[in-house]
Amino acid sequence: MPQSAVHHRPTFVAKGDFQHSWYIADVGGKTLGRVATKIADVLRGKHKPTFTSHEDAGDFVVVINADKIHLTGKKWQIKLYRDHTMYPGGLQTKTAEQLMARHPEDLIKRAVWGMMPKGPLGRRIYKKLKVYTGAKHPHVAQQPKPLKLA
Repeated sequence: MPQSAVHHRPTFVAKGDFQHSWYIADVGGKTLGRVATKIADVLRGKHKPTFTSHEDAGDFVVVINADKIHLTGKKWQIKLYRDHTMYPGGLQTKTAEQLMARHPEDLIKRAVWGMMPKGPLGRRIYKKLKVYTGAKHPHVAQQPKPLKLA
């Protein structure tokens, strides 16, 4: 049989509107990187059989207890977060410990953003992440299901 006559199963491509569920993730005492990968997968929709890389098929994730996240080793003192004001000499560097003291939710937001595709689709997916420092959140009406974290 010639090569061109071989029939392949077509690639699955989901089209149309997707059902977006809501999940709640309690990250208290969990390791940052492991939690961030699971959250990023749910935001993108990789946990669904209808995952399509160029569509927003993911779900909303509400993260609570962001101020109780854990880092291994000496990362609290060694891990650096850099921002630039776009002015000459405007590089601002903070350790994970300093960032946690001022904006604890930014640790999770930055870790998840690093795992998102960059561009318009990634920005749209990233907006479905809601991070809160305490156990309270304003998304009770959406009835979020608990997200199982390793």
